[in-house]
Amino acid sequence: MRTPGVLARAVLLCHDCGVPALITSQFPKSPVAALASGERSRVALRAALLARGSEQEELFSLARRARDATWPVREVETRSVIELSNVCQQSCNYCSMAKESKLKRYVIKQGQLMERVEFLHALGRRVLVLQSGENDSDNFVGHVAKCVAEIKRRFPDLELILSLGNLSHRQYVRLREAGAERYNLKFETSSPSLYSMWKPGDSLDQRLACLRDLIAIGFKTGTGNITGMPGQSLDDVIDDLLLLGKLDLTMMSCTVFIPGEMCGYRDEPMGDVDIALNQMALMRILYLTRLMPTTSCLERGKKGGQLAGLMAGANTVTIHDGTPEEFKKLFPIYSTDRCSPDQARCAAIVHDAGLSFGKAPLI
Repeated sequence: MRTPGVLARAVLLCHDCGVPALITSQFPKSPVAALASGERSRVALRAALLARGSEQEELFSLARRARDATWPVREVETRSVIELSNVCQQSCNYCSMAKESKLKRYVIKQGQLMERVEFLHALGRRVLVLQSGENDSDNFVGHVAKCVAEIKRRFPDLELILSLGNLSHRQYVRLREAGAERYNLKFETSSPSLYSMWKPGDSLDQRLACLRDLIAIGFKTGTGNITGMPGQSLDDVIDDLLLLGKLDLTMMSCTVFIPGEMCGYRDEPMGDVDIALNQMALMRILYLTRLMPTTSCLERGKKGGQLAGLMAGANTVTIHDGTPEEFKKLFPIYSTDRCSPDQARCAAIVHDAGLSFGKAPLI
């Protein structure tokens, strides 16, 4: 029997001490006051992750002040995503696109992709995410490289973020030379044993080696974790936070586990959105200059979750208006019942957060 995920339990065990930690901070002073004074101990981080009510509001306020002092223009980077392909070679237990899935597979051809890029550029988008399942075949990587080169030739003012998973050093170089500026590759968890359990056939060492390759090659790199997965403890989440500080990153992210109908963990409980939001606030407080998205899975997990992500210090939104309509249902990373925010939805939450659309400058 699997150990329940940390975010689904009322009592947590601390790895370092083995003592039950109830869902109250039980911290000798306000964790927010401790963080504001520069404390970064595991005790302070744990208390902040468990913040609720007025304490959580204070945590979010501290994160917003940190963000707004770093980006005083109060703009969020606005991205559109195009899901290039759902072909995947991984067997991730949390993903409905794992290679064992019976999904109909697709790869968007260059002509159709360029039509979508032209459409998005006309709408004013200047940052695009090209995302796919993990597929390290040279044919697919070559296809992506050709598409990237054509996009940059026709629209040199577009900045491209790739999210294609583990590839070889040579393949990353090819994509960088084609013109892609950024790459997002989540480490998912800092625990090698959890990583192997969640992603059979892959290893954390390999994932981190890919991240180091991307950084060395010159990509502006992003990574992050998933909270609320089976077997995960609060101390694992703290380790994830600390691992983010050991990498030279431009972007960072936190998503909450959503059990999809077709994934191996479909019968597991959904992660706790509040833990994910508190982690996001801590990420902003700890790592001031990085871009951080408020993701659609927050909304899927809790009404108002994506707005709460902006209130917790996020400064990026992704508009799901790039993937051709016939492929949207074929890219269920979490669930076929996805929350895919359009421009009106994103504009509303950005406005409600007291921010504006723009392009938060990379620092």
